[in-house]
Amino acid sequence: MDHSIRPTTKSKFAKTFQRVIHPTKSSSKTLLNNGFCLLIPQEKLKCCESQQQLFKEEIEEAAKESKNRAVLEAFVAKLFATISSVKAAYAQLQMAQFPYNNEAIQSADQAVVDELKALSELKQSFLKKQIDSSPPHVTLLLAEIQEQQSLMKTYEITMKKMQNEIEIKESQIVKFRQDLNEIIQINKSLEKKMNASGSFSVLDNIKFSSEVLNPKDFLMVLNYGLRSVRNFVKFFIKEMESANWDIEAAANSIHQEVKFFKKDHKGFAFESFVCREIFGGFNDVLFGILQQDHHHHHHHQFWTTNGNQNHQERRVFYYEEFKKVKSVSVIHFLKQNANSFLAKFLKFKYLQLIHPKMEFSFFGNLNQRKLVNSGIDFPETEFFKNFAEMGRRIWILHCLAFSFDQEQVSIFQVKKNCRFSELYMESVTDEVFTASDGDFRVAFTVVPGFRVGKTVVQSQVYLQPSDVGNPRAEEMVKRGK
Repeated sequence: MDHSIRPTTKSKFAKTFQRVIHPTKSSSKTLLNNGFCLLIPQEKLKCCESQQQLFKEEIEEAAKESKNRAVLEAFVAKLFATISSVKAAYAQLQMAQFPYNNEAIQSADQAVVDELKALSELKQSFLKKQIDSSPPHVTLLLAEIQEQQSLMKTYEITMKKMQNEIEIKESQIVKFRQDLNEIIQINKSLEKKMNASGSFSVLDNIKFSSEVLNPKDFLMVLNYGLRSVRNFVKFFIKEMESANWDIEAAANSIHQEVKFFKKDHKGFAFESFVCREIFGGFNDVLFGILQQDHHHHHHHQFWTTNGNQNHQERRVFYYEEFKKVKSVSVIHFLKQNANSFLAKFLKFKYLQLIHPKMEFSFFGNLNQRKLVNSGIDFPETEFFKNFAEMGRRIWILHCLAFSFDQEQVSIFQVKKNCRFSELYMESVTDEVFTASDGDFRVAFTVVPGFRVGKTVVQSQVYLQPSDVGNPRAEEMVKRGK
């Protein structure tokens, strides 16, 4: 049997194989993969190439812009670093001038000139657009190093300058302390001389030459007396503390319901008490003496009578008394003149001011009181010496006042709760003015005021805000306590 392949079958297989091996022109979408050929249309290929070129140009432009920015940043950093170098060089120049150092000045001056030249070169480079002299990151790093070095140099110069100022201040402090110690020693020496002789040369300038009392003279003697009052008050408080007194309770017994801004302000209450007693009766021409001494009253009736002749005699008497007592050692004077007006005055005031219970609490006995009351002799204790010196000074103030017309000098006290007036009053402390913005009221008078002719010597007062109940004022009072 004849087994032959049919021509039709062979022809079909051959056509299929031929299409794969030799594709026709119409098969334009055939892809080449794993050995197969990929055909892309010409117009799309051109479009892809143009996009690639555009992307490449954008990258190159961005890189160029980034480089320009880096170059500019490096240039600015270099500019600031140079300015810092100029500042450091100028600071060095200033440092070399105080104290003066010629070599250091020349060196610093040359450094300033060099840095200014560098700054000028940077300006020219910028104008000529020649700022890209080296890799930007290197320039930036060098500029940062230069600026840090300049800053450190400036800080070192500033520290040296401050150290020099500290040394100068310390030397000044040492000198001031030496001066202060010398002044303190001089004051102590003068105080001893004053206590020994009672002299006060400034009072020698007061002359009895006219009918009108000079307010400056009166104020001088008043301040002279008040210094002694405050010394006695300090001694007085010291004695209370030694006797274990409750200082706060004692202050409150003098002026009730007073809120002090600070603890040490309680001293004003005791000063107020002493002033009230020692100045009591100042307006009276007698000043309390004749209430206890009829002998002097008999021999000096001009104190209580009118008439121009008696008035003139009284003025002369008081001025002579002023001159006699203003320059004496008080204890020595009292022992030599136990029957003098000053002795009578001090006896009267001591018995008024120092209560027997107080004296017994301080000293454990009433010996000083008995000696003073005898009118024959006087104690020589420090307590009585301080009291007697205070009394002597207030006595000569009274003598000065009545050396002139009786109507020319008068004393006044400010009542509690009166509204503060700058014309008639002066606050002894400024804390009250920060406690309230409202008006202020008088808690108590510390030192009385005086009218000297047409002049007013302000009364010294302790003030409280009229709105003490407000939170701000209360807080100030609490802080004071």
